[in-house]
Amino acid sequence: MNRRRRVCSLCLPTQPPSIQSAPPTGHMGGIWMAESLQQRTGSHEKLWLVVTHLGDPKAAFLLVFPFTYFLSKRAGLAVVWVAALTEWFNLVFKWMLFGERPFWWIGESGLFLNKQPQVHQFSSTCETGPGSPSGHAMVTAAVWWVVVSTLGSYLYSRTHSVLLSAAPYLLYVLMLVAVGLSRIFILAHFPHQVVTGSITGLILGIILSRRVPEGRPLLFFFSLSIGLLFSTVLLHTGLQQLGIDLSWSIALAKKWCSHQEWIRLDTAPFSSLTRDCGALLGLGLAQYWKPGGYSLAWAPRALCLAFSSMGLYHVNRLPLPIKPQGLFYGLFFVKFIIVPQIVIVLVPGLVHLFTNKTKKE
Repeated sequence: MNRRRRVCSLCLPTQPPSIQSAPPTGHMGGIWMAESLQQRTGSHEKLWLVVTHLGDPKAAFLLVFPFTYFLSKRAGLAVVWVAALTEWFNLVFKWMLFGERPFWWIGESGLFLNKQPQVHQFSSTCETGPGSPSGHAMVTAAVWWVVVSTLGSYLYSRTHSVLLSAAPYLLYVLMLVAVGLSRIFILAHFPHQVVTGSITGLILGIILSRRVPEGRPLLFFFSLSIGLLFSTVLLHTGLQQLGIDLSWSIALAKKWCSHQEWIRLDTAPFSSLTRDCGALLGLGLAQYWKPGGYSLAWAPRALCLAFSSMGLYHVNRLPLPIKPQGLFYGLFFVKFIIVPQIVIVLVPGLVHLFTNKTKKE
C-alpha cells in the first residue's frame, strides 16, 4: 500500500526564532517547485524513489564500490576513499550551516496558512540531519566523478574519440540532475541545497580521486578512521558546550514526519560518521590481508561481482538493535568494516581458490 500523507495537514502556526530570522523567499520557491514536481510527475513516483535510493551515500559502498572494483581495482578503492571523506565533510558542513528541510519547514514557518502546498511525504523523506548541503547530491557527485573520469579516460585511450569519451560525462550530468530532482520531489531538500551539494561534491571528487591511498600501511587507515571519529565527537561536544543544540534537526524531523516509523536511526548524523570511519578502516584491513588484491580474468570477476553483491545485500539487511544507541553505532561501524573485506578479500579469494582448483583438475 502506498503510505503517504499531505504535509499541509500538519501545518500549525508555530514559528521558531531560527526560522523566523531566515529569509523565506528561496525556501518558498523550493516548496512550490516540489509541489509542481509532485503534481506533474506524480505518476513516476516509484522512479523518483529508485533514483533517490541510488543517490543514497550508502549506495556508494554497497553498489558502486563492488561494480567499480571488479572493473578497475584503483577506481574501486577510490570510490570507498572518496565516498567516506565526502560524506564526512558533508556531516561537518551540515552542522555548521544549519540547513532546513522542506518537510519540516512547511509547518514550522507558518507561511502557508492561507495557501497550503499540495505535497506529500514519502518513506525516504524523514531524514534527521540538517539539510544543507545535500548529502545525496554531494556524495553522488564525488563518487560518480571517479567512475566517469575513469571510464572516459579508458574510452579515449582505446578510441581516441573525444566525442565518445565525453559520453560518460553527459550521463554524469544527467544523473546529478535526476538525483537532485528526486530529493526535491520527496521534500528532503531545497533546490539550493542540491546545487551546493553537487558543486562541492564535484570539487571533492576531483581532489580526492588524485590522492587514493593505494598500498598505504594499515596504521594510516587506523589513524585516519579513529582520528576522524574522535575529532568529530570533540567537535560535537565543543559546539554543544558553546550552547549550540545539534539535535535540533532530529526534534523537528520527529515532530513533522507524518509516519514515525519513517524516522530511522541509520539516517542520523552519527550513523554517517560510523559508516565512513568503518569503511576506511575496512579498506585498510582489506589491503593488509591481501596487498594488491587478486588477479582474476573477466569471467571470475563477473562471478565475484555477483557473489559480492549478494553478500553485501545480506550484510545491509542485518537487523541492528536501536537501543542502546551506542550499541547500534558500534555494530554499524563493524558492518561497514566488513564491506571491503567481502569485496576485496573473501569473495575473490574463494573464487580464485575454486577456479585454480578446477584448472588443476
